[in-house]
Amino acid sequence: MKFRKLVAGLIVAIMVLSSLAMAFATEAEAVTITIIHTNDIHGRLLEGRFAGMGFAKAATLIEQLRAENKNVLLFDSGDTVHGLPIATLDKGEGVIQIMNAMNYDLMVAGNHEFNYGRDRLVELDAIADFPILAGNVIDEEGNPILERYVIKEIEGVKIGIIGVATPETMYKSHPKGVVGLTFVDPVDYTKEVVAEIKDQVDVIIALAHLGTDVDSFHTSIRLAENVPELDIIIDGHSHTKENRLVNDVLIVSAQEYLKYLGVVQFEVKDGEVISRTARLISKEDAAETEENAVVLEVLEGMKAAQDEIFAERVGYTTVKLDGARADVRSRQTNMGTMITNVFLRVSGAEVAFTNGGGIRAPIEAGPISRGDIVTVLPFGNAIEVLEISGADLKAALEHGTRVIEEGLTGSFPQVKGIKFDVDISRAEGERVINVCINGEPLELDRMYEMATNDFLAAGGDGYGMFAEAKSLRSYMAMEDAVVEFIKSVPFIAPSAIGGATVVEGGVVVEEEVEQEAATITTNKYVVQAGDMLWKIAKQFGTTWQELKSLNNLNDANLITIGQELLVPAK
Repeated sequence: MKFRKLVAGLIVAIMVLSSLAMAFATEAEAVTITIIHTNDIHGRLLEGRFAGMGFAKAATLIEQLRAENKNVLLFDSGDTVHGLPIATLDKGEGVIQIMNAMNYDLMVAGNHEFNYGRDRLVELDAIADFPILAGNVIDEEGNPILERYVIKEIEGVKIGIIGVATPETMYKSHPKGVVGLTFVDPVDYTKEVVAEIKDQVDVIIALAHLGTDVDSFHTSIRLAENVPELDIIIDGHSHTKENRLVNDVLIVSAQEYLKYLGVVQFEVKDGEVISRTARLISKEDAAETEENAVVLEVLEGMKAAQDEIFAERVGYTTVKLDGARADVRSRQTNMGTMITNVFLRVSGAEVAFTNGGGIRAPIEAGPISRGDIVTVLPFGNAIEVLEISGADLKAALEHGTRVIEEGLTGSFPQVKGIKFDVDISRAEGERVINVCINGEPLELDRMYEMATNDFLAAGGDGYGMFAEAKSLRSYMAMEDAVVEFIKSVPFIAPSAIGGATVVEGGVVVEEEVEQEAATITTNKYVVQAGDMLWKIAKQFGTTWQELKSLNNLNDANLITIGQELLVPAK
């Protein structure tokens, strides 16, 4: 009896102690993890007027966040190692070395990481002290060219991070850089990886370069809707600020160019995510932040090498050359006219055609340096002449203006020798009318010589009809041709001539009537969930271009719920 009582007493004591230990362990299991994230830097390594806070200030902020928080990871969502000349001089290696110095943990390959070609991307992955992910990109043998996912363990919490690249890379990077590659559907691929790792991890994150653009199919929204097992999607590609729940999946993104540093914090208890929050640290928030000395020294060395080459003055412009993202992706600008005029001057072709997305910056009135031109045209594309039918040229115009009423697209045509109307009252694919080539009506069955860039000539930006056209001849890089042209004249003062005019039922939609614009009566409208600028414009009997101008919006795609807009009074 005594023995039995002793055993019983020991069992009770053990159970009590176990209960206390379990209670203590349960409390200890609550772990907070912080992820700092960047995306779409596009070589904006230095702080600047048209860029964000720069890597040196970002590095200081990251150090502060690491000091303030126990468990911190640093991710990048792609389109970082290509863009401005400072990044492209050594084909991205300098950018990777800076990211190494900042102790990045992971990166996903964006479409522009493929601009140097897949072999160079694999080399950059080897140079990086962190994995570059993109498991849905496979080679001719069906093998991923980069890692599919990683599992990180922090204080007993296991986090699976899946790298997801955009299939749009096939036409939003140089086509020669993706030859032989296949981009698996992000939803199918992510489902496959989730099934593989879900029993091994507590948290599943997609580090993605998909974006949320309305005219894209492969978006992070679609991914969240179809893969509910995800806890967080850390996104890039659409250059937008994101902090939203879709199907109980948190989607975050930090816009572009290091204008913001994204911070996500989540808490895990008993293997479950019990809270998720996200915020942004802006360039303005970092105004008084000191630059990290180590990163700044590396940047200054890179900048010195660049400046020596690009400081040369090549000419003068008496007018501002409009290369603003929102403008070159929605209408003909004087920058687009100048560049395509250079195409004709170099090649002797009949017409010229380039994509607005390839024009990356404006130039203010005044002196023009070589660096200015390379900043506008950073991709190193060459001029190429194609023989193309009138029917295919019209199809190209239809493709490039397919979302002219709704928003911006990098495929928007900047042209020379071509004038046409886009009738938005017609069905898509039948909107381009009244096409004239050098003042004469377009002949669908006639062959034309068209100068373009080699990115489009290879079928980039969705221009498959150009890839099928016969290549007649090739010339120098676009930026070199523009520099030579500017050097050859005393000054330049181009106008936005030709290109697209938006009409509706034969009536011009946007008329420049300064007197009427000056006396317009307006009301205030509060942006609602699901609103887009073109939808609001239709509601008030105007155009999205007019609302963009009326509200001084830099980007027609960037409106937020609760934002007040001026609209014409009904």
